[in-house]
Amino acid sequence: MVALCLAMTLQAQEEETVNAYFTPDEMPDMMIFLPGPPDSTSVAFMNDVARYYWGKEMRKDPERAAEATRDAVYGLETILEEFEEAFGMKVTKEDTPEIYKVLLEGTATCDSICKIPKAAYRRPRPFMVFNEPTLKPEDEEALRKNGSFPSGHTLLGWSSALLMMEINPDRATEILTRGYRYGENRLVVGAHWQSDTDAARLAASAAYARLHTSERFLEQMKKAREEYRKLNGGSSSVPAAEAVPSKPADNRAYTLQGTPATPATRGVIVRQGVKIVQH
Repeated sequence: MVALCLAMTLQAQEEETVNAYFTPDEMPDMMIFLPGPPDSTSVAFMNDVARYYWGKEMRKDPERAAEATRDAVYGLETILEEFEEAFGMKVTKEDTPEIYKVLLEGTATCDSICKIPKAAYRRPRPFMVFNEPTLKPEDEEALRKNGSFPSGHTLLGWSSALLMMEINPDRATEILTRGYRYGENRLVVGAHWQSDTDAARLAASAAYARLHTSERFLEQMKKAREEYRKLNGGSSSVPAAEAVPSKPADNRAYTLQGTPATPATRGVIVRQGVKIVQH
């Protein structure tokens, strides 16, 4: 059975063929290396509730609410559009095929890590617990059938950010800032708990590390970086340092006591490290 997150990725990208670098079973097992969602009586869940209300408050900001609504459309195409400014380049399948390929296959592989925990925990989402609408009511029916832990959107956003940062490290701060906010917007929409997004970022980081054990991934990432450099004039986004003219040679002379020598000075003097007898 194809992983749920991977299936969502394929559906969002019009069933585009994805040659993942690893199968879901070859990815790190979140059921073992990460704890599950917090118990409803725990302090961690109290934080989840507090952050849910924070998300509701953020909806009052029209710009943030609009961004969260756009981010809720799952898929690489949304990532490419929303991360374009942070990445510093428009990425398309036609114009940047190598970058597009590594992002497509890399994110699909990372997303597959959520298969086991989503099916096992089947955690109810906050809008279900509070019986309140989200910013995307048209998605609610499908989300009710899909576990909340971990956040698949956050996995996609954070793994995308890590991959983009590797391609363009000069924009790392901007890319990671947008990547973090992408996951945070799941709280603004009302579709996820804070602990869902926290776990997803850790899982995405583990999956990203796993990618680097694939020779095929490393080769594709090399092609993506080369393509990026070529499209940016053969260098990174940081301008090359200008050549600094060399200083003229110091032709001044000194006595052995270190005082400046003049043409009238008699005896041994030192000029450019060479001792000279001046008569």
